[in-house]
Amino acid sequence: MGLTDHQRYKILLFSGMCYLMLTGIAPHDRLTWFLEIAPILIALPVIFFSYHTFPLTKVAYYLIFIHAIILMHGGEHTYALAPIGFWLQEAFELARNPYDRIGHLAQGFIPVIIAREILLRRSPLKPGKWLAFISICFCLAFSAFYEIIEWWAAISLDQSAEAFLGTQGDPWDTQWDMFLALCGACLSLILLSRLHDQQLAKLIRNT
Repeated sequence: MGLTDHQRYKILLFSGMCYLMLTGIAPHDRLTWFLEIAPILIALPVIFFSYHTFPLTKVAYYLIFIHAIILMHGGEHTYALAPIGFWLQEAFELARNPYDRIGHLAQGFIPVIIAREILLRRSPLKPGKWLAFISICFCLAFSAFYEIIEWWAAISLDQSAEAFLGTQGDPWDTQWDMFLALCGACLSLILLSRLHDQQLAKLIRNT
């Protein structure tokens, strides 16, 4: 007999917590690690305590887990020094470590499904152009807000925030970050909307 969804989510939670503790043992920079994993510390209690009153679809939970892993890996090594990024840099002969770009692509790809789900379940919006437009706008607003946080960190912490910013000398890093979030959100809607609708219908039937 296979695992239930509830059991799978417990495994995800346990795996994520173990990896979080592992990354916190000896991160490259303790402050950067904390700043990068801060969204996880905020989101985890919300997801945990809303599980019975407002459960999400399977695709949403799995995407959240993937996003958390991306944040934790970047926090442990800093985005500019992430080993996966160096491997990609060498494999594709890139000029810089692209892990930061991956993180911001995910910043659109993953939250757009969460936004889409909440809008479908808590607003009059139906699947279509307006739902897609507003979901993408949410991701752009979230990306811009994150850039404001980085700006605040740069002002408040001065040189201590350099690893958190991860610009790697690119003067257009902020614009790239928001553009990639936009691309990620659009790509996610193209690839996952049908699956998301199927899982939402099943979730609504079972609740």
